[in-house]
Order: sequence, then structure tokens, then C-alpha cells
Amino acid sequence: MRRLTRPVVLLVASLLVLAGCAAGENADGTVAADGTGGTGGTRVSLDYAYYNPESLVIRKQGWLEEELGQDSVEWVLSQGSNKANENLRAGVIDIGSTAGTPALLARANGSPIKSIDVYSRPEWSAIVVPEGSPITDPAGLRGTKIAVTQGTDPYFFLVQTLAGAGLDRADVEIVNLQHSDGRTALERGDVDAWAGLDPFMAQSELDAGSTLIYRNLDFNSYGLLNANESFLERDPETAAVVVRAYERARAWIVENPEEAVATLAEAASISPEVARKQLLERTQIDIDPVPGDAQREVLERLVPILVSEGLVRSEDDARTALDTLFEPRFAQEAAGTRSDGTAGS
Repeated sequence: MRRLTRPVVLLVASLLVLAGCAAGENADGTVAADGTGGTGGTRVSLDYAYYNPESLVIRKQGWLEEELGQDSVEWVLSQGSNKANENLRAGVIDIGSTAGTPALLARANGSPIKSIDVYSRPEWSAIVVPEGSPITDPAGLRGTKIAVTQGTDPYFFLVQTLAGAGLDRADVEIVNLQHSDGRTALERGDVDAWAGLDPFMAQSELDAGSTLIYRNLDFNSYGLLNANESFLERDPETAAVVVRAYERARAWIVENPEEAVATLAEAASISPEVARKQLLERTQIDIDPVPGDAQREVLERLVPILVSEGLVRSEDDARTALDTLFEPRFAQEAAGTRSDGTAGS
């Protein structure tokens, strides 16, 4: 019996350690990649995007790493709202930034996301033609080839623009390209027009002489920060940290516009002139961050388009998604955060 005592004690101790790990904590207390425990894992995975200036500031300044730990944050580049939605749905990221319409579309089609912050009101899309094009207004788009990234705000900008000109999708040839590839196709003459997205749109305008023939701020939906519902349920404290960082970045950009321009230019590999046009001329940062009535009003107009385009199963699905998309409590708590990260008055 005495010979068995030590092995039994070791077995019991091992079982206790395993039980602790199953509950989400390793023997060394480290955090796992799934957010519940494990060596070298991340507590939050989120995106950065050239159309989301706050994300670039937060990533460069390292505020999340300071608060959560250097190994607790993973950054993933989103090339467009469609890519952010794909990564959210696949669980590659916990938090991702999109335009409002793609967020609504994703939720209507079963992606369990909630919009937890409004990071900007941008005029990030317009109809662009190459230098010297004879097309001067939307009516002139009939019979043309138009590049656009389907499932993103520029796509819905295009659909609304065509409808306003008495045209529909059958009157044009839509070429589905990622935003940067759309710019390249336009400048090479492979397409006649492009529903663009900044900063690529501003870059084409300034560097290649491309012309914005139709602009309409009301056709651009707000920039929304979205999180998987499972992440919000599992770790609301970290979600709150991220939203507070967004409010810190918002205040920092307002107080340091030229430094923010430099951050965007460096991250996106664009000139300061292009970054300045995108950020200071075509992006409203100092807005109410709480998702609610203003964003709902824009998205409400788009529900019939989503239905008529066959992008949702039914109008009921779209309206249910709109009714359940916003989770305002994180932005409400974070509103008033100063640029140093402390609470405002």
C-alpha cells in the first residue's frame, strides 16, 4: 500500500490539472487561442482596414497590447467588407469592420454578428471613370462595363445610382473585382467605370486623373464595428476594451489630424495627399459612436434593394436582421473616452 501511495497521489494531481485545463486554465495560468486558456494564444482577434482609420491608429499605437498583453491581440487585414464578413463568419476574427449594408446583409443571411460601434460616417464610395472618359453622369453608364466588389458598400452605391438613373443591373455589365483590382482595371481601360472605395479611389483620382462623376453621401452607409455574438457572450470585458480603444482613437484623430494622415499613408502605402483627401475631406470621424436611429434610417432604405436583388431570403429576414443588428451598450459605456484612454466627463 505504501508503494502505491505516491503513484495514486500523482494520478489524482494530474486529474486535477486536467480538470482545471478543461475549465479553461492551464497549469501555468496562460490564456488559450480560443480565449479560454492555453499557452501563447490570443484573447481577441480583430481586423484593421485602410477604410477604417481608427483601426490603423489603435494598431500603430499599441493600446490594446498595452492593456491586454502583447500576446493577447491578433490583427488581420480586411481588404473590404466582404472579406471582414467572411472572416467573422469563419471565426478567423472576433471583431471586424464593415460598412453598414454588408453588416445587415451578413446578419440577414445567418451570420451571428452584432454592431457594437460606429467608427465613421464616410463618403468612401462614388462612381469613377478614367481620365478623358466621355461618361459624365450615371445615365451614360448604360451598356458599359463597371468594376465593383460585390457585397460591399460600393456595390450598393452602384445599385442605388443605377436605379436613380432609370437603369438596372441588366443595363450594364458588372465585373466583380476586389477594390484595388477594380482601380487597376479602370486605369488599364479594362472597364468603363468603377464603383470605387477610398483610399484607392482618392489615389486613382490624384495619381491617374480619374474623375468622380457621381457622389452622394446618403448612398454611403456608416462604418460599423461588428463582433461575433459568441465572443460578446464569452468575453464582454475584452469587447469593451476594444470599443474604448476605438473611442480613444477617434479623439486622437480629431486632436492630431496630420499625424493620423501620416498613419494612414504609411499603413496603406499611399501618399500623404491621398490620405489627407480620404481622411480629412471625405470621412466624418467626430460622430456619435452609438449604433442606433441614424444608421437604421440608412439601412431601412436598402431593405427593398436587398430583397429585389435576391440577396436575402425574404423581406422578413432582412427586417428581423435590422431589428437585432445593433448592440449599443459598449459604445454607450465608452462614449466620452479621452485621447489618453481615460473616461471623459
